[in-house]
Parts: sequence; C-alpha cells; structure tokens
Amino acid sequence: MSAADTTTPAKVPPPRQAPPPPADEPPRVSRPSGGAAVPWLLLAPCLLILALVMGYPLARLVTLSFQRFGQSQLWGFQPAESVGFDNFAKVLGDGEFWTVVVRTIVFAAGAVVFTMVIGMAIALLLQRVSGWLKVLINIVLVASWGMPVIVATTVFKWLFDSDYGVFNALLSKLPGVEMIGHNWFASGPEGLAVIMLLVVWGAVPFVVITLSAGLTQVPKELEEAARLDGAGSWGVFRYVTLPVLKPIIVMLTTLSVIWDMGVFPQVFVMRGGHPEPEFQVLNTYSYDRAFVVNDYAQGSAIALITVLLLLGVVAVYMRQMLKIGEVE
Repeated sequence: MSAADTTTPAKVPPPRQAPPPPADEPPRVSRPSGGAAVPWLLLAPCLLILALVMGYPLARLVTLSFQRFGQSQLWGFQPAESVGFDNFAKVLGDGEFWTVVVRTIVFAAGAVVFTMVIGMAIALLLQRVSGWLKVLINIVLVASWGMPVIVATTVFKWLFDSDYGVFNALLSKLPGVEMIGHNWFASGPEGLAVIMLLVVWGAVPFVVITLSAGLTQVPKELEEAARLDGAGSWGVFRYVTLPVLKPIIVMLTTLSVIWDMGVFPQVFVMRGGHPEPEFQVLNTYSYDRAFVVNDYAQGSAIALITVLLLLGVVAVYMRQMLKIGEVE
C-alpha cells in the first residue's frame, strides 16, 4: 500500500440547516396622535348639556341651603345672608323630618320589593307562553310603561274613588264585603298603599323587559344538568337562574331604590297638589317647605340631605355597572 493510500480522508462538515422563517407578526396599528382626546371631544356636547341642566341647579341648591332665603330675598327686598349650617341643624332637629324619612324609606322598600317580585314572576311566565302571546304581553307592557305619570295617576284616582271607583265596586261583589263609599285616602297607610300600587304598576314593565332579556342568557345546558341531578323548578331557579341574573337584579334593585326614593308626581297629583302630613315623603316635604312655607333655604337643605342619602345607593349602582363592564 502506498503512502498516499494510508492518509485519512478529510471529514466534510454537514450542511447547515436554514433557520426557520420568522413567524408572521401582526401588523402594528399606528395610533393617531391625540387619540386619547377623541372620546372626550365626542362627549363634550353631552357633558356641556349635563353641566348646564344639572350642574347649575345643583350648585344653586348647595348655595341656598347655607343661606337665609325667603320671599324678601326672592323679590330683592333684602340680600341673602349666609347662616352656615343653621338650616341643616333645624332640619335634623325636627322630629317631623325624621318621620318623613322613615315613611319614605318604608314606602321605597315596599315598592322595590313588590316591583322586583312581580317583575321576576312575569318574566319567568313569559318564558313559558307561546310566541304570539309573548309579543302581545310585551306590547301591553311597553304601552303601560310609556303612559305619562299624570295620566296614570288620574286613572288610579278614578279606580279608587270612594263613590265611583271600579275597585270598590269589584270588591263589593265578594260575599260579605261592602266597600261602596270607602275612602282609601282617609288614612295615611291605605292611601300610601294605593300610591305604592301606582308606582309598582309603572315600574314593573321595565323590570320585566330587562329580566326577560337576561333570562335568554341563562345556559340551557346548566338548567338541564341541574334537572338531571334531581333539582326541581325551585332548585334550578335558585342555583342556576339567580346566579346568572345577579348583576342585572342588583342593577334593577338599585335603580328602583333611586326612583322610588324620589317619588313626587304620584303623591302630589294623587292628593290634588296638597299632600297631607301623613302622605309626605322627602320630595314633597322639601317642596312643601320651599313653596308653601316659602322657606326656600330650608327646602334646599332637605333636598340636599336627600341627595346625600341617595349617594350611597348611586355608589352601589356605579360599582355594579363597572363590574358588569369588566365581565364583558
């Protein structure tokens, strides 16, 4: 063997593999300069209108509540004087005011409970009726919801009239019941019960329509699984339907509290513009002190206290709305 044959052959390195192609990156969207200001520019007209319509009256309300302001100041005979917290001290030290506060809270609580219970019951029943009947009921609900408050109040005054009321005539047809001539507004509790019925009647359509929309989002698979596990109708409602509807129920309850605490036209019109002391709620009481007694400062103080009482309810509502937005 020759020397050339004994030499070791050179090793050839393996070819390098080409690197994998880079993954497709999503195109970067360039945000225009000043993009954060665009939403505020779009909201500016609405915010300006709200500031004019609500901001100025609220600021004026706060100013009046710290002044002595009556007929003399209204007509310019005397200047308005700053009295500090004297108006609030008089209001908070008045036993009649606290009676009105308790009456308003009881009235609002009763109206909210009845509204939510009746609204939930009707919404659940709408899930079990035929299509044409559901459409008919929704039309009736929207029509009653759109009825002006003054018209609805006038209708209820006629329904519960002591001499010509339809409700008394229907009750009198029951065996052993004689209600002809019965005056429902002779006592505060009975009269407020009628007004509460009017408030509930006007609020139920909104609750029914909103809950009906929420019920369409309840997963049918969960309901079927609960039934297979042996849950009855109440069990399915308690452990499946209610948890899904909880955000909507909290939102509706909060709105109902705000609306029912602010009831005014129903009481005012039902009592002919002069609510008796046993029919006074916070809004009518504030109006009475301002425009009947002509103490505008004290009426403003009562209205401001009412706003402060409702701020806690508004905070709950806003918190719930933010939670719903985060879930979405």
